[in-house]
Amino acid sequence: MRLIFAGTPEFASAALDAIVAAGHEVALVLTRADKPAGRGQKLMPSPVKQRALALGLPVQQPSTLRDPGAAPALAAIQPEAMVVAAYGMILPPAVLAVPTRGCLNIHASLLPRWRGAAPIQRAIEAGDPVTGITIMQMDTGLDTGDMLLAESLPILPEDHAGSLHDRLAALGARLIVRALDDLAAGRLVATPQPAEGVTYAHKILKTEAPLDWSQPAPRLADRIRAFDPFPGCTAVLAGSAEPIKIWRARALAEPAPAGAPPGSLLPVADGRVRVVCAHNSLLELLEVQRPGARRVGAMPWRQSLPPDAALAFQPASPR
Repeated sequence: MRLIFAGTPEFASAALDAIVAAGHEVALVLTRADKPAGRGQKLMPSPVKQRALALGLPVQQPSTLRDPGAAPALAAIQPEAMVVAAYGMILPPAVLAVPTRGCLNIHASLLPRWRGAAPIQRAIEAGDPVTGITIMQMDTGLDTGDMLLAESLPILPEDHAGSLHDRLAALGARLIVRALDDLAAGRLVATPQPAEGVTYAHKILKTEAPLDWSQPAPRLADRIRAFDPFPGCTAVLAGSAEPIKIWRARALAEPAPAGAPPGSLLPVADGRVRVVCAHNSLLELLEVQRPGARRVGAMPWRQSLPPDAALAFQPASPR
């Protein structure tokens, strides 16, 4: 099948690889503009661009698809379908109408739950036990199109956003190949999304990183997993402005001592670093990171602190 592929991050590059390996003709790859990265702020191509060039595929990086000439230029390629995966740009109606068999989107949730920009992180943050991939027929709404294929995937207790991303990317790559095969054979059935159960996965912001110890430990543990690797959850030592990143933690079943205020670091017991949270719940810290240092186990960090040390909630400054 002759295709246009639109995508930007690693999540999308897995699908591009699978589509090419399945024998489909990718006539054009659309991806976002190169962005500055690293300490030197050198312009870096997106993962999809890098993979497309390695595969010898033509690449375009338009700043918008709303120009009057965008849809005719794509139509000249004569695509049968367009596959979209985390492209990061809205497709206007004129572009959606270009492929003769429509535009298929790979979405990292079981729609209609977690429409929007950050479905992987929001599913973990909410404590969902399961997520998945939905292959969707795109329309002009925000992830509102008819469902074509869907497959669930359990969210494991040890999953963080990075590990779940990789598992979902592999699932999405497999499902889009199946969807294209079914589309070519005329056996792909569109099902409208249910009106019930709609939630929105808003973009992850750095201002969400600080941990609020007045929340219960299970909620904070899920948030820490959801924000790994970006932006990472933070706290500050009481009386200090030094931010600490907390990368791994788990909620404990045992209650905190009566009267211990949220944020208190309890004395080390059985090799565990425990912090008091809301409702007398306890969060065990497992891996932390000081500014400019590498990630380390929580125990050496705790042993470097005074016995009465505590963690504080310091809201991030909006920028």
